[in-house]
Amino acid sequence: MTIIRHAQHYRTLLKLGAPIVVGQIGNIVLGFADTIMVGHHSMVELAAASFVNTMFMLFVIFAMGFSYGLTPVVGNLYGRGETGSIGSVVRNALAANTLLAAVLLAVLTALYFSLHLLGQPGELLPLMRPYLIVNIVSLPFVCWMNTFKQFFDAIGDTRTPMCVLIGGNVMNILGNWLLIYGAGPLPELGLLGAGLSTLASRAAMAAAMALLFFTARRYAVYSRGFRAGRTDRRTFGRLNALGWPLGLQMGMETAAFSLSAILVGWIGTTALAAHQIMITVSQTFYMVYYGMAAAVAVRVSYFHGQGDLPSVRLTAGAGFRIILATACVVSVPIFMLRGQISLWFTDSAEVCALVAQTVVPLVVYQFGDGLQCTFANALRGISHVRPLMYIAFFSYFMVSLPLGWLLGIRLGLGLAGVWWAFPVCLTCAGGLYYACFRRRLAREERQRLEPKKAA
Repeated sequence: MTIIRHAQHYRTLLKLGAPIVVGQIGNIVLGFADTIMVGHHSMVELAAASFVNTMFMLFVIFAMGFSYGLTPVVGNLYGRGETGSIGSVVRNALAANTLLAAVLLAVLTALYFSLHLLGQPGELLPLMRPYLIVNIVSLPFVCWMNTFKQFFDAIGDTRTPMCVLIGGNVMNILGNWLLIYGAGPLPELGLLGAGLSTLASRAAMAAAMALLFFTARRYAVYSRGFRAGRTDRRTFGRLNALGWPLGLQMGMETAAFSLSAILVGWIGTTALAAHQIMITVSQTFYMVYYGMAAAVAVRVSYFHGQGDLPSVRLTAGAGFRIILATACVVSVPIFMLRGQISLWFTDSAEVCALVAQTVVPLVVYQFGDGLQCTFANALRGISHVRPLMYIAFFSYFMVSLPLGWLLGIRLGLGLAGVWWAFPVCLTCAGGLYYACFRRRLAREERQRLEPKKAA
């Protein structure tokens, strides 16, 4: 019986998570396409894109994490069959994410005017500034798209956002070809062209998801609830109470990579270009893991809403084993091709040598990354999110960044030294998330047994 229950969890997670993974791989293809096309246009532009993308990704991931607060709320309602209330929750989530976009735009504007203070190579600043402006303009569309994507995922419809994401990525690759190289009558815009193409694709994806939500017949019950609902303080407050810790947790995790770009910039332009390639490659692992981990969060939220704690535990365990198996499969070709990976992006022999050195810590940290992805999302599924930001602060700010500076700058190990900090911080975070998840479930089980004992 236990084996059958485990098999059911594996099948359901794979069915739910596979479309999310495909959509996430679409994002990976987008990152690869941008980096390859920009890298072959100019290595200097590749270095400029490295800094802007890694810094901007910090805000994108924070916004994604904030939107994840919608999943347990909708998942709980869906698990209990209370579909009529979901539309009103989405309305409140859209308001919360719009407010978040305004806050992040203000911070990004301050970053734009402070670029010259961050110690980056002077020849990159004229390329960084226009590219950053275009990305800043695209951020509200990212926040709106996130809201609708989390709604679709939380009701188990993971195929719809997958199709939209794939379509947006195809649009972005075509736009890159037209605008980076100046195909036909269009001007050759280089890095700025890549930014404009990304802006257009993000706006199109947000519009497509909103259009489906409001016009497709199968979502009619939710769109009616959206129109009939209102932005109320209780729901808005709950979404913020869940969203901010999740955003901070994911933001601080990304900061371990994004802020390390500042350290890498101190090493030099060549190291910064290699760092961008490795960030793009590492997203192959991260997006696949988070696709499956998002399915864990959805399934956990269903069972938690129903009070089925044994299934909550089984779902988290099954999810981790799937992610660990995936890590083993994906790591092998990356390690075997470590000497050729950079040739997909640039012909520089110096960049190639740095990338080959950095692949080793990338492979080593996959266990810790899979562990922290799984149990951070399991905690999200049971709405126990506040500890996430404290664990993330310790693991990524107190461990990762100081250790990266010590190994890469102080001890002179360069780019590889900066990257060797990641296996330590990710395993630390994963172990603490796992312990927190087990402790929370044990506490809820005791609370449910106490009334029975009293009776």
